[in-house]
Amino acid sequence: NIVVIPRYQGQVISNDVMSSVMAYFLFFFLTLGVGTVALVLIGLDPVTAISGAAATLTNVGPGLGPIIGPAGNFSTLPDTAIWVMSFLMLVGRLELMAVYVLLIPSFWRS
Repeated sequence: NIVVIPRYQGQVISNDVMSSVMAYFLFFFLTLGVGTVALVLIGLDPVTAISGAAATLTNVGPGLGPIIGPAGNFSTLPDTAIWVMSFLMLVGRLELMAVYVLLIPSFWRS
């Protein structure tokens, strides 16, 4: 059994930093999953839903598939799907944690 102490540039990484990184990844993939499920429930095929959610959350460009792929565009999607993707784009642009902090009631009390 080996205990490995994580380091970055010779400095020990604190538990607070590791917890923050894990929380970011958790919220990122949770948001991606919820966005994908919402798009599938709206009626998009799974490839379009996953790639559309990923493209809008990360702001990287077109998705995959015939609808929103490189030769397609988002204009043919239902209005509800455009609203979901707009929310994902806002969350991706404004930074994930900053948006979710606004949804915590204790933030508004203090």
